Formats: sequence, C-alpha cells, structure tokens
Amino acid sequence: MKQSYVYILANEYRTTFYIGITSNLKIRVQQHIKGCGSKFTSKYNTQYLVYFEEFTAINQAILREKQLKNWHHDWKINLITEINPKLKTLKF
Repeated sequence: MKQSYVYILANEYRTTFYIGITSNLKIRVQQHIKGCGSKFTSKYNTQYLVYFEEFTAINQAILREKQLKNWHHDWKINLITEINPKLKTLKF
C-alpha cells in the first residue's frame, strides 16, 4: 500500500496552521514553500512543517485530516507539542 501523510504547516510565528494530506510529504512541503501549494499557505505564509502523521490507508488519513481541521487552535498546539515541544521546523 502507498503511504499517506497528514501534515501541519505553521507560519513563522507559529500562530497560524494549515492541515493537509499527501502521498509525498517532501514534494508537497516544497510546493508550499515555493508558493504553489495552496492559496491559504501563500496568503498566510504557512510553510514550516511542524507535525505529520503517517498512514498506510488513504481513507484513514482523510478521516484524520477532517478530524484535525475541526479541532480548536489550542488542541492543535497541544498535539504538535507532544512530539515537537519547541515547534521547530521538522526535517523529512
């Protein structure tokens, strides 16, 4: 099965988050950095990868993305800081 990823990008000040899904995390993050990832990421400059989850089934990733998009801002920060306490940009 093909791997899928749910990822969270943040702006420089870690105040705005973008949640997305992809089958190729490296390429997708590079697209966001170049400004061709989405209108939201271009507008709010959310190009810093701060969190991701890996899935083996795309339907699980889609459900998780929808779940995270409905979370409150504080819940997202708590999720991210469990793995990335200083909200540093992650390498992939």
